[in-house]
Amino acid sequence: MAKGTISTPPGRVNLRMLAEHLKLSQTTVSLVLNDSPSAGSIPQTTRDRVMEAAKQLNYRPNYFARSLRQSRSMSVGVLAPDLSEGYFTSVMNDLIEKYPRMLVERAVDGFLLLNTPAGHIEVPVPVVSISAHSAAENVTNIVLDHPLAVEQALTHLHALGHRRIAFMRGPRAIPDSEFRWEAIQQVARELNLRIDPALVIRIDSAGWSMKDGHHPMAPEIGYKPMCALLEKTRDFTAIFCFNDIAAIGSIRALKDAGLGVPADVSVVGFDDIQSAAYSTPSLTTVRQPLLEMGKRGAQILLDRIVNSESRYPSEIVMAPELVVRESTGPAPAEAKG
Repeated sequence: MAKGTISTPPGRVNLRMLAEHLKLSQTTVSLVLNDSPSAGSIPQTTRDRVMEAAKQLNYRPNYFARSLRQSRSMSVGVLAPDLSEGYFTSVMNDLIEKYPRMLVERAVDGFLLLNTPAGHIEVPVPVVSISAHSAAENVTNIVLDHPLAVEQALTHLHALGHRRIAFMRGPRAIPDSEFRWEAIQQVARELNLRIDPALVIRIDSAGWSMKDGHHPMAPEIGYKPMCALLEKTRDFTAIFCFNDIAAIGSIRALKDAGLGVPADVSVVGFDDIQSAAYSTPSLTTVRQPLLEMGKRGAQILLDRIVNSESRYPSEIVMAPELVVRESTGPAPAEAKG
């Protein structure tokens, strides 16, 4: 057969067909494709031929057959909270007990949890949890350095002369909420900054609702709490919001009340979502390295599946970054002190 030509039956190409096309044994082809240590004894030219042919023929391994040989399913379970309804808190404990068992019965090799508490999960496979702070056996946590994140935000506001700072806490259903609030109290003490309970508002879990056609991540989650605060007092010059969506909603509420941002009130968000840079004004926020956290979590989970006997840290802390934009500025002169 001429080099570069392909003569195979139509349909899915299996290992036997690939080996016949290359005029090599199935064992040789399998060793190369699986990057087996034994493949080192196979000439590089042969290995290159195998990889090139696999690419040209669009060869895909039979994962079911491979899983039988390796006692692995080649699959992981991913659990993420559905925050579309306010009853999330009451049902999540039940779901967290049922879904892992169901997935283990289907032979997943590990779990990746996204913002989902793992306190009730007892499974015989590795678990990596992102932003859930799960103090459980067999769980590797990927978390943000919340004290550093809060320090960056509050130090920025403090340096601008802000002393009367309002805080919008996250819903109780989100694990990060309490950890960030603890960090806020700790950093405030270090800055000798008094937290006025009258200036602390909260996004209620019921606010993450799909009722009346509202999306749980719509700016309304910040708009309504800010409107309620403004009805009680305007004696603050800055607000630190739980996330960017809430911050964007807060800016709208402040503008509707006739207040300028940042002329009258500075606003700081959290996460650095894509729209933060394009809101009006553009949003000062604490950037979470979400992409890196996801990549790191997935890599650790795969490593733990392959190297089941190795030990891994229970917590890996990722660094935040303050992104200063237009929504923060000096505190009004009469408010400094």
